[in-house]
Amino acid sequence: MQEHLVQKIVEEVLQQVLKNQPALQNDGQIPIGVSARHVHLAQTEVEQLFGQGYELTPKFELSQPGQFAAEETVVIAGPKGSIERVRILGPARSLSQVEVSWTDAMKLGVKPPLRISGDIKGSSPITLIGPKGSVVLQEGLIVAQAHIHMSPADSEHLQVVDGQSVQIKVEGIRPIIFSDVLIRVSDRFRLEMHIDTDEANAGLIKQGAFGEIVNAQTMSKPVTVKESTPVVQQTTQQTSYFFDKKLLSQQEVLAIDAQEIVVSKKTIVTALAQDKIRELGKTLTVRAD
Repeated sequence: MQEHLVQKIVEEVLQQVLKNQPALQNDGQIPIGVSARHVHLAQTEVEQLFGQGYELTPKFELSQPGQFAAEETVVIAGPKGSIERVRILGPARSLSQVEVSWTDAMKLGVKPPLRISGDIKGSSPITLIGPKGSVVLQEGLIVAQAHIHMSPADSEHLQVVDGQSVQIKVEGIRPIIFSDVLIRVSDRFRLEMHIDTDEANAGLIKQGAFGEIVNAQTMSKPVTVKESTPVVQQTTQQTSYFFDKKLLSQQEVLAIDAQEIVVSKKTIVTALAQDKIRELGKTLTVRAD
């Protein structure tokens, strides 16, 4: 069967599975999953580590539809140490990636960046060792940023959008608030917040705990904001740029050359975007609609 047909069938099955999932609780509680160190592999690396034509063997299903923990594990090695039996998560991806906690990173002797899963450009190198060979990834090692998977229906219920940063409060023996938690929205996602073992240990959080959004626009320091007239003459005012999308993220800030970024009152500005605006010495102006 052709690959694109298989993909289409998988997507339809996943959408049907998600349709049968229980709706978000009325109190807005978000289930929390604690992610231990793990590896995502492209098929090329699967075969280099386990042999030509090898396919990953599912061990058990994960919370996100279509994802599974594989029977296979590898050794990950850095300049100062190694960690054995690191679980591989399937299915195979387009790019290989390794996610560890900061405690793991210190044992390995590396300083990986804090990134959202999938953003590996310029990240740390790491060596993987399997039963049939080894692979040196020139980039791919990260500490995963805390994030929340959710469906469009959950997004609408919680009044957040894809790419937005929020604060999450978790009650318990040691109450804790996580900042800069990234919202990720897709028809393929089931509602769950993912944190690593260091974050879980900091709040004495166990698998199955719940959190709630306490601030949908985290801001550690005030951003210079001023009111402007409704019309911005971008053609004559080279230093200003009118941003007309619903969400201003860090990536958009980096792509804008202008010193002043003008947004609508309805535009959501993520915490990382606010930080980048301060870092670059730019000015954020809220347009009087």
